[in-house]
Amino acid sequence: MAQSDEFGGDLEDFVRRVAELKAARGLPPDEQQTLLDAALFELQHVSETLWPKYERLAAQGPARAAADRTELQLLRALFQRLPLPVALIGGDTVVRRMNLAATDLTGVRAGFAAGRPLSGLLRPGDRSALRSQAAAVARGEGPRSLRVHLQQRPEETLRATLTALRPPNEPHPAVLMVLQSEMTDDRRDDGRAGRPGTRLRRATAPDLAEAAAHAAQMDLLDGMTTALLRAPAGDPEAALGAAAAVLAEHGADWAVADLVTGAGLRRIAVRGPAGEEAAALAARIAAQDPAGCPIVVDCAGEGSSLLQVRPEDLDCFGRDGDGDSVLVQADVTSLLCVPVQERGEGGGRVLGVLSLFRSGGTPAFSMAHARAVDVVSRHVALAMRRAA
Repeated sequence: MAQSDEFGGDLEDFVRRVAELKAARGLPPDEQQTLLDAALFELQHVSETLWPKYERLAAQGPARAAADRTELQLLRALFQRLPLPVALIGGDTVVRRMNLAATDLTGVRAGFAAGRPLSGLLRPGDRSALRSQAAAVARGEGPRSLRVHLQQRPEETLRATLTALRPPNEPHPAVLMVLQSEMTDDRRDDGRAGRPGTRLRRATAPDLAEAAAHAAQMDLLDGMTTALLRAPAGDPEAALGAAAAVLAEHGADWAVADLVTGAGLRRIAVRGPAGEEAAALAARIAAQDPAGCPIVVDCAGEGSSLLQVRPEDLDCFGRDGDGDSVLVQADVTSLLCVPVQERGEGGGRVLGVLSLFRSGGTPAFSMAHARAVDVVSRHVALAMRRAA
């Protein structure tokens, strides 16, 4: 990425200098000798500097592009699933991105907040301070920290920590802001309460959400094990279809299974919600050619899982026979593609791809759920390879 950015900057400078030379063609003939010398120098710069850089980047192209795309997808997923409220803003506090924790804290949807100043969510007395500190951080004057209060929750004091960040392929720096609720100091009631610097470890109630998520994962593992043991041995298609059915019952609104064959990808199962409209959409998805689904092709080719929250490319799962986006019709808010792959040293052959959707108001896939599906995909691969 750094080499691509450097080459892009050099190319922009070259284009700007050529435009200046073209604009100076109206000078008198006796002054154009200097322009000719400058033009020859620019041609020499292209042949000796820009062209070798381009050849090096072109040689690295496909592998680097795939690696960069995978890394960006991972970073986006990590940003969205961070447990702390995080926002990416400009020096003027205009929001570029907010993660799920930040939308929960502020009560403002990320799509609504994008393009609007985050300072507008604060109490009037805190807005100018945040704008001033964010501008200083964007100018490169170092990280800053300040106390702020949300307009909707004025009684709660938040600690806003700001640090500069240079997003890839963007000319201007951004500001990464982390919001944390300030905790009060309590004392232990064990005879040491009077000691200075002693901090209470609060007795916390059991996390019911975490317990429920763990129980759901256990249900998924139990259901998958039962289905794979019941699937007929020596029938890879039956094992993969059974896995899609279990995943549609445990944590996914839609589950699509594609089998990797010698002739390419073949769709064998589509599981979705109940209802006539969902059944009609399932038939259209089943009639799709998996080769027209870029995210499925990438997953099968690279053998790596792909998790997207609020997919930006609405055509990444292709279109139906009428030319309509599948993700739009299914109202997909997050998707997960997992390769069913033989495991061994150095990887293994991909036997199929499982694609899961969550739609509408269903919470997005978490990293924990992606990990659970990756684990069961190994079991599915073993079942598909089981001899009759």
